[in-house]
Amino acid sequence: MDTQDIEKNYQSAKKIYMDFGVDTDKVLEIMKQIPVSVHCWQGDDVAGFEKTEGLSGGLVATGNYPGKATTPEQLRQDIEMALSLIPGKHKINLHSIYGENYKERDKISINNFKNWLNWAKQKELGIDFNPTFFSHSMADSGYTLSSQDKKIRDFWISHAKDCREIAYYIGKELGIICIHNIWIPDGSKDIPADRISHRKILKDSLDEILSEKYDRKFMRDSLESKLFGIGSESYVVGAFEFYYGYGLKNNIMLCLDTGHFHPTESIADKISSVLLFQDEMLLHISRGVRWDSDHVVILNDDIISITQEIKRYNVFDRVHFSLDYFDASINRITAWVIGAQALLKAILFSLLEPTHLIQHEEKNGNFGNRLALMENFKMLPFAFVWDKFCSLYNVPIRNKYLDNIKAYEESVLLKRK
Repeated sequence: MDTQDIEKNYQSAKKIYMDFGVDTDKVLEIMKQIPVSVHCWQGDDVAGFEKTEGLSGGLVATGNYPGKATTPEQLRQDIEMALSLIPGKHKINLHSIYGENYKERDKISINNFKNWLNWAKQKELGIDFNPTFFSHSMADSGYTLSSQDKKIRDFWISHAKDCREIAYYIGKELGIICIHNIWIPDGSKDIPADRISHRKILKDSLDEILSEKYDRKFMRDSLESKLFGIGSESYVVGAFEFYYGYGLKNNIMLCLDTGHFHPTESIADKISSVLLFQDEMLLHISRGVRWDSDHVVILNDDIISITQEIKRYNVFDRVHFSLDYFDASINRITAWVIGAQALLKAILFSLLEPTHLIQHEEKNGNFGNRLALMENFKMLPFAFVWDKFCSLYNVPIRNKYLDNIKAYEESVLLKRK
């Protein structure tokens, strides 16, 4: 499909949407202002550059597709390739294990991320940042910030403090808000006899970590909950209820991960409840298959329901989007592009919805009409508007980007050892 065909299709779609009161040109302008934080750990299966013994803390990356990035330079190169196939202007999400040239996790500084910072400046990208509480001997007990062992607890508190300082520096240097997100794997495989003690310790640890106040213009904290994990099937210290209460009391943003709740539970319904009491929230978009399996995000009902709720509540300016999955069984760049495009498609699909017509029927008690409109609007020519959005950033449309990835795989990825 050439440029003329894309434009012809777009003009046709534009007219159809305008008949329902939706200005597609304005929607595309909004899309340009919505960044997605692309997670670096898809590119190397959450290995990082510490050269540790392996992934732990309830995390598993399955598969061994050739071409995994094994150096910071390779990872940045692969991210650049992926970003060239993702329309829009986005951010990068880093874990602390992706720093360079440091020996111990509780002794890191911005100096270990200078190359990432310089690279981001060149590419005009924002960076989000995460402390890493897994894949380390000091996490082998199953507890970190909630550990009853003061030595272990102090180690991780120090790590988190350093990471907050790094996140603030990143945000200030780039002039783009850096979100510092805390997730810990703490919990128990079997039924605990004492749940409250670890939660009291976690509360105290968070109080100490977050006692230093940073300018929210450059850095904001968030707390990520989880229902269960491998090795923490029966009890997770940082449950949703714990962080929701802590976040409300201390004005700390919540991070909701789509894989961190019950397999049949949608987080879409939680959005209006959370944002009724908090100014903003962070979403980690993943795809769980039977459990928190971190499959590649696809355009399904789950993700569309989330973006539709944000559209209908009109809070895109209060929600931060980030990807969080890792699939080592397929080309890792393909995984990045599929997931990022799926999220952006869901956002675009929701922005194009003639929400005002649906809500009008609802307010008038015409629930049959409401349901009919919701169904009929699924048939609007969304794909033509997506093609236009891709063309604005010179991104190959439909499956054409697979040719670019194949060429990159043959010239770069398959030559790695």
